[in-house]
Amino acid sequence: METMGNLRRTHYCGEVSMANVGQEMTVCGSIARSRDKGGIIFADLRDTTGILQLVFDEDTPKDVFAKAESLKSEYVVICRGALRERAAKTDKIATGDVELYVSELRILSEAQTPPFEIRDGINVNDELRLRYRYLDLRRPSVHEPIVLRSKVCQVIRSYFCDNHFCEIETPTLIKSTPEGARDYLVPSRLQPGHFYALPQSPQLYKQILMLSGFDRYFQIAHCYRDEDLRADRQPEFTQVDEELSFVDENDIMTINEGLIQRLWKEVLDVDVQTPFVRMPWAEAMSRFGSDKPDTRFGLEIQDVTEVFRGTGFKPFAAVLEAGGSIRAINAKGMAGALSRKNIDKLGEVAKTYGAKGLAFSRLTAEGTSSSFEKFLTEEEKANLYRVLGAETGDVLLLVSDADWVKACTALGQVRLDIARKHDMIDPKKFNFLWVVDFPLFEYSEEEGRWMAMHHPFTLPRAEDIDKVETDPGACHAVAYDIVLNGVEMGGGSMRINDPALQDRMFHALGFTEEKARESFGFLMDAYKYGAPPHGGMAYGLDRMVMLMLGKDSIRDVIAFPKVQNGGEPMSGAPDTVDEQQLKDLCISLNLDK
Repeated sequence: METMGNLRRTHYCGEVSMANVGQEMTVCGSIARSRDKGGIIFADLRDTTGILQLVFDEDTPKDVFAKAESLKSEYVVICRGALRERAAKTDKIATGDVELYVSELRILSEAQTPPFEIRDGINVNDELRLRYRYLDLRRPSVHEPIVLRSKVCQVIRSYFCDNHFCEIETPTLIKSTPEGARDYLVPSRLQPGHFYALPQSPQLYKQILMLSGFDRYFQIAHCYRDEDLRADRQPEFTQVDEELSFVDENDIMTINEGLIQRLWKEVLDVDVQTPFVRMPWAEAMSRFGSDKPDTRFGLEIQDVTEVFRGTGFKPFAAVLEAGGSIRAINAKGMAGALSRKNIDKLGEVAKTYGAKGLAFSRLTAEGTSSSFEKFLTEEEKANLYRVLGAETGDVLLLVSDADWVKACTALGQVRLDIARKHDMIDPKKFNFLWVVDFPLFEYSEEEGRWMAMHHPFTLPRAEDIDKVETDPGACHAVAYDIVLNGVEMGGGSMRINDPALQDRMFHALGFTEEKARESFGFLMDAYKYGAPPHGGMAYGLDRMVMLMLGKDSIRDVIAFPKVQNGGEPMSGAPDTVDEQQLKDLCISLNLDK
């Protein structure tokens, strides 16, 4: 192998253009592919910025041409030459108007034939790609999101610093606390039998920072949750974390709209209009069946409960007698697209999300087919059609349930399924909105108690403070989620800064005084010394970049993601450890054979 010698990079492959024609330059990288045309050799050189074509011909020094003949994919090289205009231009690469006529070439490292071709558009299973992730990351479509992610972080830091925020790192070995997802635990060698937890969020520390006199804090923080993986979940993830003092929720939302506006402009050159729509939680659930509604298409849910008040149709009558409701979607003009078979599949979607079934009416020119209309009076049918604006060509889909949230949730998933399968969603749209006025508590049937919908430090609405202990289900939070295209991109709340109210919140959540002090004593003590009004929020950076690029999974924007079983195929983590390491930590294994 050769050394670089006195050659040093002067230009990056993807950054040269016609403006550089005639210049001598040195570039380096890996050979994406090489083509020997007999007397002339073309090679595509790839670096972190893009691809540049190299050219060698009969006028190239013989020793350089001989080396060029030996070039193979993934050889690492450095070369010097003159940039010139290409005779045969291409729009397939950004530098398709130019090429480098090489006068000096050094092969720095040879390469074996890789287990898959290093180019976009290949069909390779995920397991192989992730096992050889260092090769997969060389492909432009995999490499570029990681570069864009870096730019996103730069813009975030710049914006926060411009707005008087201080970047502060909080600990990553912390005390385990309840009221969240499962912690990753780290045993302490120096204190046998004691454990740290890896942070699910810097929540407590950032509130402590507000009590410490830092008015505005931010951090791009690594966080951990021991939970099952999904397309938008990983056991370790990155959070854009922030907290502010002497503000209310309007200040926080305005500052964050400015952040989104700058990010989308500087990274994507997209103009985002502010302020964003603010939609109460109850409205989001009622209209879209989701607290993270996708508003890029219609198919909104409508309440048709009053149409069936006093109905003789027993399934609907039973629901209404139990205090429930009946919700519906009118899929306008979709009778041709939604066959009975399609509707049956939508029924399975509804059942998956808690519905007992999906009632339907399919209105065609040949007549109406329906699962329930024969049990209705003519007046009920007329009123249903009137409320839904139904006409020939429409498909009406109804769910009834004693719990209106469950009925809307099921229809919300039906709505999304129709839109996805029938190309009703514009992938180029960025529809931002705030969902506000969340319930403060949600009841856990499994635990048999009320639990905080967000966390125990969320401030109740002023008008609901008196209900915190007496009527938890009626309380609303000063909380807000930022939603983009049906995905929760981030969220936050104003925090409780009154120790007495915090004690009441713990009591409502079923904490004994002893348990509250054991878990959160240091925060409760800090409150005694003066706490400013404060609030904040956090974004999932991985989700944010995923949404900016229109990717389907956060794995596409993480350099070394985990797979379904929580493993990292390239390194083989997690793995067993030496017996001595376990002894040092006073740990013995009792594995179920």
